[in-house]
Amino acid sequence: MNKRLFCSRNGLRYYLLGGFCLSVFPFLLVFASSVWAVYRTGGQVLPPYVRADAALVLGAAAWDKHPSPVFRERINHAIALYQSRRVGKIVFTGGRTKKGYMTEAEVGRRYALKQGVPARNILFENTSRNTYENLNNIRPVLRANGIASVVIVSDPYHLARAAEMAEDLGVRVYMSATPTTRFDAGNKKKIFMLQEGYALSLYRLEKWGRDFFNWLFH
Repeated sequence: MNKRLFCSRNGLRYYLLGGFCLSVFPFLLVFASSVWAVYRTGGQVLPPYVRADAALVLGAAAWDKHPSPVFRERINHAIALYQSRRVGKIVFTGGRTKKGYMTEAEVGRRYALKQGVPARNILFENTSRNTYENLNNIRPVLRANGIASVVIVSDPYHLARAAEMAEDLGVRVYMSATPTTRFDAGNKKKIFMLQEGYALSLYRLEKWGRDFFNWLFH
């Protein structure tokens, strides 16, 4: 190493810049691959031959006793799958977003009942607060009811992260994007895609880091 170069101001900047680039570049690669995965699965359509035990509706905001526009369109798509006999049951996930409000899952169940879905064909868990908890907390409910395969119903750019989490949790899933998603405008769509790409990147880095340390110390 050239000590004179290192000790000079320009040399120090050079090494700092090099170190910064080396630390940031791997994340940029993960981010780029995650955004591509989000984009690629964004238009996922359930193949016509697929039949599953249930549609799993991932939670979204609920306003008191009413689903938000985003949540409502997810529920509508799940009901359409049920009515066309693509799935046998509808499963709702999601806890309480505000004290005194109904949980997201209960709001979804209430909406589906009003649309004519029988109570016997609706299941739910109402404790989860994010996508990972949606999928993790619903597993005992699925097992208890003999549900082996589910169709994840969510907005198009949410599917990649949800499907990867489900696979890691050992849940067999298909994907079906909400065709009437509220994230359909140009800028809104792009922002949502980047947000999901970032969220998927963080999930992957955390997972890989955990796996590495488990390998290292066990």
